[in-house]
Amino acid sequence: MDRRVRLVAGAGLVCLVAALAWASSPSWVLGRLAWVAADPVRLTAALVAVAVVRPLFAWPTTLLAVVAGYGLGLAGVPLALGLVVLTSLPPYWLAGRGTGDGRMAAAGERLVAETGDLRSVVGSRLLPLPSDVVSAGAGVAGVSTRAFALGTAVGEVPWVTAGVVAGDSVATLRTASLSAVMDPSVVVGAAALAVLAFVGPVYRLLAS
Repeated sequence: MDRRVRLVAGAGLVCLVAALAWASSPSWVLGRLAWVAADPVRLTAALVAVAVVRPLFAWPTTLLAVVAGYGLGLAGVPLALGLVVLTSLPPYWLAGRGTGDGRMAAAGERLVAETGDLRSVVGSRLLPLPSDVVSAGAGVAGVSTRAFALGTAVGEVPWVTAGVVAGDSVATLRTASLSAVMDPSVVVGAAALAVLAFVGPVYRLLAS
């Protein structure tokens, strides 16, 4: 495909995603999903559907955990974790098509090679970064699909658990706040684990 065509297609996709994100919001979805939460089967089906389309709207993955927590309580952690892995795959696969291009890709590949696929994904997921940014970065760096999925499941445990707890603690989904997931203790603890995952490989890269 011609480079100019790819650029136009990419720009069109970005504009489409931005328009969809502007036209709807997580709070709107939370309000519409409230009645679904009364039935576990209905809730699971709805969450799977949301997980599939979530990347198009640029919604936070925490939305899935909050709704799962509201409908299923703490028992919703495994479901929410699986859905977070599922919804992270499209950005990862899409970004993976551009592997090997540019300095950022080269730097990412070096860091992954030094850290290891699984460890690099786990460490990245523990950082308080947008989920889709981490997914795209893993795709560009050429992380294997198996390591990406497993690393996402492990690294997202603190954020998913916090989201489920937040959803379980609210009276209605309309009052749920995604910002409640970013509890300082969770952020600091997860970031500390991420530093431990990367400090050795980064030091070796800088020393080489």
